[in-house]
Parts: sequence; C-alpha cells; structure tokens
Amino acid sequence: MKILTIVGARPQFIKAGALSREFKKYPEIKESILHTGQHHDENMSEVFFREMEIPKPDFNLEVHGLSHGAMTGRMLEGIEKVILDQKPDYVLVFGDTNSTLAGALAASKLHVKVVHIEAGLRSFNMNMPEEVNRILTDRISNWLFCPTETAIKNLEKEGFQHFDLKVNLCGDVMQDASLFYAQKASNAILDKLNLSSGYYVLSTIHRAENTDDKGRLSEIVSALNAINEEVKVVLPLHPRTRKIIADRGLKTNFTIIDPVGYLDMITLTSNCRLVITDSGGLQKEAYFFGKFCLTARDQTEWTELIEAGVNKLVGADSKAIIAGWNEKKDKHFVANAALYGGGKACENIAKALLRK
Repeated sequence: MKILTIVGARPQFIKAGALSREFKKYPEIKESILHTGQHHDENMSEVFFREMEIPKPDFNLEVHGLSHGAMTGRMLEGIEKVILDQKPDYVLVFGDTNSTLAGALAASKLHVKVVHIEAGLRSFNMNMPEEVNRILTDRISNWLFCPTETAIKNLEKEGFQHFDLKVNLCGDVMQDASLFYAQKASNAILDKLNLSSGYYVLSTIHRAENTDDKGRLSEIVSALNAINEEVKVVLPLHPRTRKIIADRGLKTNFTIIDPVGYLDMITLTSNCRLVITDSGGLQKEAYFFGKFCLTARDQTEWTELIEAGVNKLVGADSKAIIAGWNEKKDKHFVANAALYGGGKACENIAKALLRK
C-alpha cells in the first residue's frame, strides 16, 4: 500500500510524525511525505526533525508567501506531478489548510483515493478559509477519519451517509502526539522564564480576525493586562503580531516571548494555571493536560469541550475574558482520555486502511 502524505504547516508535521511512527510498524505500508512549503519556517531545521522524530519530506514544493488562490494553484500543479510520478494508492491529508485542499483536489482529479484526517470538523463560519477548505476536502475524500462523535454527527447532518465513502471514528491524532512528546519535554523553558508550575497563564493570539482588528486586539490585550496584575501571563507571539501591537500603541504589562518549539509549548501548557487562546490545536492540548481554556473566538470546532464545561467561548471581549478567568482560576478537572481516543488514533487509522 503506497501512501503519499501531504503536509504544509508545522502542526501537520507533528501529526504526520505520529502517524508515520505507526505506519512503520506495518511492512505492507510504504509512505512518502510531500511538503508544500505553505508555512516557510526557518525553525524546521535538521534539529527539528531529529528532536521530534519526524521523517524528513521526500518532496518539497517550496510554495509560500502567495495569495490563497495563487498558493493553492501552485500546490495543485506540483502535487499532481508527484502523484503521476509516484502512483500512490492513497493521498493522505490533515485538517484544513490550503495544502489540505490542494492535495485532495489533485488526487481526486487523478482518481486517486483521498484520506482526510480530522474530517467532519465545523466552526460554521464560512468567513474562515479553513472552514471552506475542510468542507470541500471532506466532500471529495474517500476515507473520512473523524476525531470525535461531534464530527461524525456534523457529517450526518450534511448527508454524508448517502455518499460513496467510508466514515471512521478514530480519535484525535494530536492526542497521540501530545502524549508521545510530553515524555520528551523538559522544564528548561520554565527555568529560563522563571516560571513556577501552576502560577502563570499561557496565552496565544494569532488569528487574523483578532490581530488585524484593532478593537478586538485592544480588548484582548486589556484583559491580559488585567489578569497579569493577579498572576503572570506569558504570551509567545509572532513578530508580525508584536509589530501590530507596537504600531497601534497598545500598552502591555504581561510577558511577551518569541514563538517556542512544540516541546517547550507542551511544557508551558502542561504546567500553566489556565490557557487563553484563539488557536484550535491549543484548545485540545489544554484539555489533554487538564487545563481550563478560554477561547478568544466567536466559534470553535471543538464544541464537545464547551459542552463539557472545560472550554469557554469569550470572543474578544475584555469583560468576558476576565469573568472567565475569575470563574475558572481556582477550579480543576481530570480529562477524560476517551473523549479523543485515548492516544489510539494512529493505530485505529492504520488498521482501518489495512482492512480497507
């Protein structure tokens, strides 16, 4: 069985690494990895692949820094050439990036079966390019591997049970990765930042809906400033967002640091008091490590976390963020590992593909 895995963003490499480790257990599976280049990341050096135990890509299209249309088109062209040359049985894609859609489109048009990992997720906000990508990818895939029951129900509501494809509840690949890497993470980042476990809030803000909207960004910064008066707030921040904050004259009294690697991020997440984020992935990782999360968005794909009372949508509303902090700051919960598959997602995917 020849599988061509398409990745384009750093989180997808981490997910692909988890799945590749599982694929290697089965001699009948031969996997190649194609990197579209969507997220051009200087930190993805030899050290990144070695420390994270991720196989280096067999192909690199180096497509980045373009508009959505131009980027997707260039990827589509490059992926098509590799598919024609390699003749895989399956093209496997993750999530909801432009790389995801380009891989699925290229394969579908060449009549190669598409495997979509993290299928069925919906934010119900069509203004998000990720929502468009995930809906279209689901519709042209042959295997839909869903992380949660919620994702399965989303597909049923859209009539996917009437389509010629296979839907599988496998669990969340990111939980597999988080559990694996948690064993390899060290406390060096805590020592460097002089942080004590349980005595800081971890925040990340990167979505354009927040960073490019002055009103929303001001509200979030104001809330983080207020919370920082009570407990230290640590915010790994992309240089672009840092510049926006400076250009708009927004005053910050919390701790801003440069973006950190995945192992350091796991350490920061597993030792914090609470998470405030607009990231999809970090919402889940907060749950994996038993941390309450305040989500600075108006919708989330991970509605089961909202229903469980461990994640709260606070939008970009300073009062709502502060109220959420006051509500959750002294509470604790134990994560239910079964909610996201208990670290068995990759095993479930490999076995399902082999069963065909």
